[in-house]
Amino acid sequence: MSALHLPETCGVILLPDCTLFPHGGLPLRIFEPRYRKMLEDAIEGSAFFAVARLTGEETRNPAECTDKIGTIGLVRASHELEDGTSQLLLHGVIRVKFTHWHLDKPYPYATIEPQITFFEPESQAEAAVKTLRGAVEDAIRELPDDVKQQVMTLLYRADEPPLLTDIVAQQFIHDPELRQRILETDSAGKRIGMICEYLRKATARE
Repeated sequence: MSALHLPETCGVILLPDCTLFPHGGLPLRIFEPRYRKMLEDAIEGSAFFAVARLTGEETRNPAECTDKIGTIGLVRASHELEDGTSQLLLHGVIRVKFTHWHLDKPYPYATIEPQITFFEPESQAEAAVKTLRGAVEDAIRELPDDVKQQVMTLLYRADEPPLLTDIVAQQFIHDPELRQRILETDSAGKRIGMICEYLRKATARE
């Protein structure tokens, strides 16, 4: 985190039913004038901006209509089109809390505070990772073999519970409310329980 020199403040894009996890990718088309300005400022500066989930109709003060926890991301592969809009990929970096919204910008802009994930006890990390991988393997058992192989190869590259929970949540959790609850949960152990329960129920319905 320190190597990336995260800013203390950044622009924020407000999106309904959208939760980006650290290590996940979010393709975006930036077309609103305010967000075009935000992207321009981000690229000229740190190349960071955050994603916050809208919880209702947008108001002038984002504190009134967004969740308190979001994810700051790094702009990747931004491409400006002839009409002035842009297509880009935002790579999630770390959870952040929006501690103060600045209302003097033409786009949502906030002071942020990084949120750290923990897993306890560390002695059970290997077993927790094995449990989550097993839940995913059960959930994808009906998929073609080559797809299953690709998924499990990705999961075996992650051997720490916090990283693995974010990868699995980004790809396999589709319920907007649950995605946000997982994002806001700072215990990787609790996240694993939430994800495994979701995958078990989803598999049972099939």
